[in-house]
Amino acid sequence: MKILVTGSAGFICGYLIQELLDNGHQVVGLDNFSKYGHSEKSYDQHPGYRFVEGDAKDVSLLMDLLADCDHFVAAAAMIGGISYFHEFAYDLMAENERITAAAFDAAIDAHKKSKLQKITVLSSSMVYESTSEYPTPEGAEQKCPPPRSTYGFQKLATEYFVKGAWEQYHLPYTIARPFNCVGIGEKRALRDVDIFSGNVKLAMSHVVPDLVQKVLKGQDPLHILGEGNQVRHYTYGGDLARGIRICIEYPSALNQDFNLSTGVRTTVLELAKAIWEKVHQDAKPFRCVHDPAYEYDVQERSPAVDKADRLLHFRAETSLSDILDEVIPWIKEQIALGQI
Repeated sequence: MKILVTGSAGFICGYLIQELLDNGHQVVGLDNFSKYGHSEKSYDQHPGYRFVEGDAKDVSLLMDLLADCDHFVAAAAMIGGISYFHEFAYDLMAENERITAAAFDAAIDAHKKSKLQKITVLSSSMVYESTSEYPTPEGAEQKCPPPRSTYGFQKLATEYFVKGAWEQYHLPYTIARPFNCVGIGEKRALRDVDIFSGNVKLAMSHVVPDLVQKVLKGQDPLHILGEGNQVRHYTYGGDLARGIRICIEYPSALNQDFNLSTGVRTTVLELAKAIWEKVHQDAKPFRCVHDPAYEYDVQERSPAVDKADRLLHFRAETSLSDILDEVIPWIKEQIALGQI
C-alpha cells in the first residue's frame, strides 16, 4: 500500500513512518519543518520512503501526491504542550482549520478521481476535555460539553469534517485518538515561548520530558504544576504507531473511531516519583513543590480502550517503567548536546 503522511517530521509520525516501512508499505512524507526546523530521520534513505518539503495547506500539492496513493494519514497540525493552548489560542484554531480543510478537499477529490481508499485522521484526547465520564468511551465527545480550549474545539471540528465528508461524499475514514504519546525524538519547537518551572526552562510543556529534564538538571525540590493528582495514560510512541497502522490496514476499522492508549492510569505525582527514583536511585529523598496549574490542564484523561481491543486486537502494552528507561537517557543526551 502507498500512503501519504502529512506532518511527517512530527513526533508521532517519526514512529508511524518507521512502523509503516517495517511492515512493507511505501510512504510519501510531507512537511514544511515549521515546528522543529530541518531534521533528519533514520529512514530518510529507505527505498520505500519519499519525502516532499511543502505546505499541508497546499491543496494542489496534496492532490498531486494523492494521485497514486491508496491511503492518506492526515496528521499535520499545529500542536504543542499546555503553554501552546494559551499562547497561540487563535493560531491553533485558524491554522489547523486551514490544514484540515485542505486535507479533506484533496482526499475527497482523490477518492472520486484516483485510487484513494480511505483517510485516517489523527485526532486528540482533547476532544474529551469537558467530559465527566471515566473511563471515557468513543462517542462521549458527542454527548459531553464542547472542549473549552480552542485546540480541543478544533480537534472536535476535525472529527466533524470526517462526518461531513462521509455524509456528503462517502469518503471512507478512520479516526485515531492518541493519548499522551511518550517517546524519543521530540525537541523544543521553534515557536515555543520561554516558560520557567522553578529554576528550569521547560522544553516542550509536555509533562514527561519536562519532569525528566528538571530531575536531570538537579532541581530539588521538584516543581510540579498543580497538586499532581492529574490523571493521564502515558502511551509509548511505538505502541501508538502500531495502533495507527492497524487502523489503516484492518477492514474492521472502516468508518470507526478509536481511543489508542494504554489502559493504565498514572497521576502526575506518581510519574514524578517514578522519574526521580530512576534518576537518583534512592540516593536522594523525593521532595516537590506545587506551582499554579494552567487553566487547560485537564484533571483527568482516562480512555476506555476496549473498542480498539475488540475490533482491532490492539493493546498498548509498553509499561511506563520501560518508556522511562528509553526516554531518560535520550533526554540526558539532548541536554548534553544543548538541544533541550
